[in-house]
Amino acid sequence: MAEPWYQSAIVYCLDVRTFADGNGDGIGDFAGLAQHLEHLAGLNISCVWLQPFFPSPLRDNGYDITDYYAVDPALGTLGDFVEFMRRARERGIRVVIDLVVNHTSTDHAWFQAARADRNSPLRDWYVWSDAKPEDAEEGTVFPGSQQTTWTWDEKAQAYYFHRFYDHQAELNIAHPAVRREIEKITGFWLELGVSGFRVDALPFLLELQGLPREGQRIAFGYLRELRQHVQTLRGDVCLMAEANITPEEVPSYFGDGDQIHMSFSFWLNQHLFLALARGDARPLRQAWEELPALPSWCRWAHFLRSHDELDLGRLSEAERQEVFRAFGPEPEMQLYGRGLRRRLAPMLGNDARRLALAHSLLLTLPGTPVLRYGDEIGMGEDLSLKERASVRTPMQWSRAPNGGFSSAPAERLRLPVISGGEFGYEEVNVDAQRADPESLLNRLERMLRLRRQCPAFGLGSCCFLDLGTPPLLAMRCEYEGKTYFALHNLGEHPLELALPPEASCAGLYDLLAGQPLETHCDGSCWLALEPYGYRWLRAG
Repeated sequence: MAEPWYQSAIVYCLDVRTFADGNGDGIGDFAGLAQHLEHLAGLNISCVWLQPFFPSPLRDNGYDITDYYAVDPALGTLGDFVEFMRRARERGIRVVIDLVVNHTSTDHAWFQAARADRNSPLRDWYVWSDAKPEDAEEGTVFPGSQQTTWTWDEKAQAYYFHRFYDHQAELNIAHPAVRREIEKITGFWLELGVSGFRVDALPFLLELQGLPREGQRIAFGYLRELRQHVQTLRGDVCLMAEANITPEEVPSYFGDGDQIHMSFSFWLNQHLFLALARGDARPLRQAWEELPALPSWCRWAHFLRSHDELDLGRLSEAERQEVFRAFGPEPEMQLYGRGLRRRLAPMLGNDARRLALAHSLLLTLPGTPVLRYGDEIGMGEDLSLKERASVRTPMQWSRAPNGGFSSAPAERLRLPVISGGEFGYEEVNVDAQRADPESLLNRLERMLRLRRQCPAFGLGSCCFLDLGTPPLLAMRCEYEGKTYFALHNLGEHPLELALPPEASCAGLYDLLAGQPLETHCDGSCWLALEPYGYRWLRAG
């Protein structure tokens, strides 16, 4: 059988509101996004993940939805969405969208009906309690911004549950009508051509807080139910889970390969940054070895940065402080005591070597790489903005006003474009980097092209090698009868290493340099890696 498309995909995450403004009103839209599809095609992207673009009061960047069947009018119409889909399809780019059904906005018509009448059929679509539960102050997702998970509603004369902000009321998936509505939502967007869904906050969706035990038993069974539904409607669909889980929890989410298709590798991501902070590959290698093998056709989605903070909550307190000291030592760089609200480039000191190394790691780890918009040019953050908005500033296209994002006056932009300094749009933009053969954009484009042409790192059978050098991450992959190696020096000093005998005997070809490596007269192959250097090699 042919491998599912998502196993060899290169995914690019963007927020329509901050990517490109096509009508000059200061807000990104589908018209602007469609005009910049050539940028994504040129970057060798094969799938775009769109963050929420639905109608919303925007108290949480669109994750507080009021209508699951429409496009926010500021971003365009359903017709504009369909036109964008057509243009993406012509360029071989699939589209995955956010499925945010753990909660709705309290402004949603469902919640308004539920709070207005205890006898409403929508009342049980949410989770209520007449008395405030004793653990109401426990388990908040946003400590400091959120004091409780249960809020009193005067109109309903009851407390409603919300794992996130109080304006995001929790849906009750134990209710058959809620599950049926989710089927309708997914079916609607599948009919419009999307290839899958990034399932937001999946562990909380399955939590079923405040329900009796018989309700709890359906939680993970629901994943199988959802998978069966979407795959019946579209055979090549992909469910990509946002699930910050431990290795022990992994089997519950993937099942026997009949639940989710992919999950973001938060466990590996956090240990990757610990490894980068130490200049020592062992935390990353150990984290990978702790993860159980996935069922056939299932996949990890690897990432460097996302639209949220860099969550370090799975590290020990001492490990977390190491990462803070290396990549976010100032209090304003940190968030909730567990993460960093920073972009990748400033965290790595805007060092071209370390940025290229990090992306090489992303593209060679066994799994599907997910890039965040703006990271391909090394965009920075705006720490003057509140909380996670610091990493959500508009895309920087050129030296034109507003970085070419919008022709509107700067004061009309929802978030300001970064201006001035080493990360300002005047210095960091797509146009400038296109003209520089050695820019991050062009180096990454070449790596992404090779990654698509040589899928061994994504599809091969891979294992990590211990060559006795802590800063070295060495990986061997077997694919279609050939052996490949990915070598990364996470340290600030050069390394010299000997590759395993099977590599030396077969001869080695440097894929990135496009030339063979020399072997010594005794048949051995010694290789030098500069500080933060990396090589992709093929044996034979």
